[in-house]
Amino acid sequence: MSQRKKPKTTVRSKSSRNKQQRQQTGVKKKWKPSSKRWLSRQAKDIYVQAAQREGYRSRAAYKLIELDDKFRIFKPGQSVIDLGAAPGGWTQVAVSRVHADTPGGGQVLAVDVKSLDPIHGASISNRDILEENTVGEIHDILKGDADVVLSDMAASSTGHRKTDALRVMTLCEAALEFANTVLSPGGCFVVKVLKVGAEVELVKRLKQDFSSVRHAKPPASRKDSSESYIVAMGFRG
Repeated sequence: MSQRKKPKTTVRSKSSRNKQQRQQTGVKKKWKPSSKRWLSRQAKDIYVQAAQREGYRSRAAYKLIELDDKFRIFKPGQSVIDLGAAPGGWTQVAVSRVHADTPGGGQVLAVDVKSLDPIHGASISNRDILEENTVGEIHDILKGDADVVLSDMAASSTGHRKTDALRVMTLCEAALEFANTVLSPGGCFVVKVLKVGAEVELVKRLKQDFSSVRHAKPPASRKDSSESYIVAMGFRG
């Protein structure tokens, strides 16, 4: 007598069961008011829509585009390091502007402790810039110094404006120390700051190390955000 095969059983996660129960009972997922506001803002944001349409990984790409259009940060053939690169919007812009995706073009290195999906024309390093060997490894990848260092790094928000600004400043100072070790003379450093007064000392240091230091808040930066960008050009070396 042949044995009857046992029917396969499917083990579903709790979230899947809850989703099915909501569908059966007609109960919709409840969103927090803050989540609803964020979703509504994203749906209406022209930069979010443009990023989706043009293939950029984040709306932040347009901040760098606008900064470059104003200050002429990039030139074809340059070597660029993008710190805190994830999810990769700034890296995509840099690749395009220095022609890193074409033979004989520039080089772009995306650096982030977070994992990053491959970007055509860019190299990726999942290293911490505070680690001792990181600078040496980056020099090996680029086979020399960098012409541009970008930093759009941000710390996780605490909800307290001054605390957040100080945490961002710690990242800015680390990015500047890194830039001072990898930039070639005449190079450029672009960094995000929160304008609450904590950035004053950083600006003083930048003016010692660079021939030109300018503030900018690109149109793509949300009006209700205290973020601003410093574009420092002409590294003294």
